[in-house]
Amino acid sequence: MHNQLQDLRGSVRVFVRTRPFLPGDNETPPPPGAHAAVRCSSDAVTVVAPGGSSSSGGGGAAQSFVFDRVFAPSAGQEDVFREVSEFVQSALDGYKVCLFSYGQTGSGKTWTLQGSGRGSLRGITPRAVEQILLSVRALRERHWHYDLEVSFMEIYNEQVRGGGHRPSAAAPLPRARAGAAPAKLSIKRGADGGMEVAGLSRHAVDMEDQERGLRQLEVLMAMAQRTRSTARTEMNAQSSRSHSIFTLWLKGTSQETRTTLRGVLHLVDLAGSERLDRSGAARDAQQLRETQAINKSLSCLADVFAALGSKASHTPFRNSKLTYLLQDCLSGEGKALMMVNLSPTAASVPETLCSLRFAGQVSQVELGKATRQVSFRAQSSTK
Repeated sequence: MHNQLQDLRGSVRVFVRTRPFLPGDNETPPPPGAHAAVRCSSDAVTVVAPGGSSSSGGGGAAQSFVFDRVFAPSAGQEDVFREVSEFVQSALDGYKVCLFSYGQTGSGKTWTLQGSGRGSLRGITPRAVEQILLSVRALRERHWHYDLEVSFMEIYNEQVRGGGHRPSAAAPLPRARAGAAPAKLSIKRGADGGMEVAGLSRHAVDMEDQERGLRQLEVLMAMAQRTRSTARTEMNAQSSRSHSIFTLWLKGTSQETRTTLRGVLHLVDLAGSERLDRSGAARDAQQLRETQAINKSLSCLADVFAALGSKASHTPFRNSKLTYLLQDCLSGEGKALMMVNLSPTAASVPETLCSLRFAGQVSQVELGKATRQVSFRAQSSTK
């Protein structure tokens, strides 16, 4: 039923989440009853730009945007995942699914995906694995068997790099060799016609023991986070300098019906869009190159959605490694969810408006009905 509802709503959905104020924002939250720079309802965001005039009483020009779902700063990780969980189920059902976490530097993208610990603060990625493990346990009673593999990669300066080694739930986290650069990988079209990364390691997750499977995931996530390229900028003490892609590969087999389902869930933590004047990256040659590569690839992502929205005869997937890799989910075969993360501060209003305008463009894209990756094995005849 959830897949039928998604088909009716469209295969591209856009959610927006505004984070709370943080101590490093150099702004104090507005007092109760005062107008905030970013205001949220269940499906709309209103941004009040400083200066100008507005009948809204906020002292600035107000612009409103409507999306599939909007989360206010008070929304918790569980509230967010409750709306995301149907996309996880779609991967179990044999669809190619991609979730983008998008927004300016320091807007909460990584927090939304990863969160912290095992309690209420854990993010989408660990909750997605928990949902898969619980669902597989229930499906086992209906004679379905599932295999789950996970992989991690990052796209840094338009180079695809793999991360991590095969994790053991009992073993300590391995230390990366000092100065060792991750292997550079290439994207190609696989034998099944889908996009894949040649040489990327996939790690099997224990599907029988949920606790052990979760520990394996935690080891791999921690390792991936440690090896990801980050740097301190004036906007973020730990600014991600690469796009990270954490992928869950699912294969479900029913011996009774001789059916095989192959689903994919890409969890993409995009590097933050940055203005050179605010981030200070222009004063450091390496950070300048990184920022230019980040902004270029995000611009290519925008170009792809613009082409899809206008139903252009050509979609420029090959213009960046990010869009080339994820084109299966963006070309009508799969499903995509963009989670747009916003800062609540008045100083970030220009970046917030840029993010919302791009999100508005994405929300108008219609990919059509997604394709389920299902195959049937013929029953052998007996004499």
